[in-house]
Order: sequence, then structure tokens, then C-alpha cells
Amino acid sequence: MATRAQILIPISIAAVIVGVAGIYAIPEESKLETVEFPRGMIMVDDVALEVQIADTEPRRVRGLMFQEQLPYDQGMIFVFQEPGAYSLWMLNMQFPLDMIWFDKDGAVVHIEQGVPPCKTALEITTCQSIVPNGLATYILEVTAGFVEMHGITKDSRLSIISI
Repeated sequence: MATRAQILIPISIAAVIVGVAGIYAIPEESKLETVEFPRGMIMVDDVALEVQIADTEPRRVRGLMFQEQLPYDQGMIFVFQEPGAYSLWMLNMQFPLDMIWFDKDGAVVHIEQGVPPCKTALEITTCQSIVPNGLATYILEVTAGFVEMHGITKDSRLSIISI
């Protein structure tokens, strides 16, 4: 009969090999440290924001992960080619966010306020996806408190200046 060590050691070695092979198999453009964001300007109602633009899959995957802070006059806008029920999560975020989903015409579809980050080991294992109540083409992430500070509601409008 095999001992516990005789079983666990080969399994552990196989897991390490598979993990290392998986890291090398990730396409270069998807690796988080290589993602750069173009910048643009938008307005929500009469509030101007400089935004980082997440318009490709690698940029959307990275999002605001690991960023330490975001001033209230800045945000990140996720841009999609087709309307959809795009969800977001707070994996590796460092601060809470307000999130606003907009349709292709700039109308608000859904708002989430004060979404907490998932940065500890326990939070990461239970990190929930936030799913909107409608189809969106744009999602704006801003520092928590932005929605209340500027009175953003379902009647608010997104205007693209340059993205």
C-alpha cells in the first residue's frame, strides 16, 4: 500500500508543472503587467471626467486592479462593441467603487454604489460578480461616493467627448 507522501509528492509536482505551463501559455497581450490604457474624456450629466479606456479584452480583464487610488475627476470606462449584460467584479481592487452601466445612447441602465474591493485571500475566494439589470455598451467605474456627490441617477446621461 502506498504512503500518503508517495501519493502527494507526484501530484504536487504535476500541479506545479501544469501551473508553470499555464503561465507560459497565456498570450503576451493578456498578461496583466503589459496592459496600457489610452485616455479620453467623457461627461456624466455636467461632470467632466478623464477616463482610462478599457476597450480590448486584456484591458477589460485588468481594469483598475492593483491601482492604489482614483481621483474623483477620473474613472475607467469599459467599452463594448455590442450591448450586453456585462458583469464586473472587484478582484485585486484596492478601494471601493461606484459603477454605472450605460446603453449605446448614453442612458443609465444600472448603478451600483460603494462596491467593496476583494483583496484579502478570503475576499478573493468569495468575490461576487456584479450583474446589471439591463444591456449596456459602456460601464463607468469611479471612486465610491461619486454617484452621491454628483447626484447621478437613472435619468443621468453619458456624453462621449473623446475615447
